[in-house]
Amino acid sequence: MLKRLVAGVIIAAAAALPATAGEADVEAATAKRAGNGTWTFDVTVRHADEGWDHYANRWDVIAPDGTVLGSRTLFHPHENEQPFTRSLAGVSVPDEVKTVTIRAHDSVHGDGGRQFTLTQPE
Repeated sequence: MLKRLVAGVIIAAAAALPATAGEADVEAATAKRAGNGTWTFDVTVRHADEGWDHYANRWDVIAPDGTVLGSRTLFHPHENEQPFTRSLAGVSVPDEVKTVTIRAHDSVHGDGGRQFTLTQPE
């Protein structure tokens, strides 16, 4: 009887906790070089957005040395659009940088989740 009571209390307590969306994951990314030498990145992010209090709000293009080469701010939750893809044009990537990492950010956890590495074509 005590075991059942304790189990019931644990289940009730767990049900009362708010759902947590976790960290934002980068699922895919592509890059295309423009005629002026800058790059356009198309990035697909997945995050269980929970409204304005917890949503994927940015992704970054990062050089191997940690320099952020570009950032795409996401201005609203995408609760009903998962995963979603957004673009960022005009990113300057130095010629010596051959790989970049795409990292997503959410409004609760900050940077985290799965990252995606792209090798720039020669």
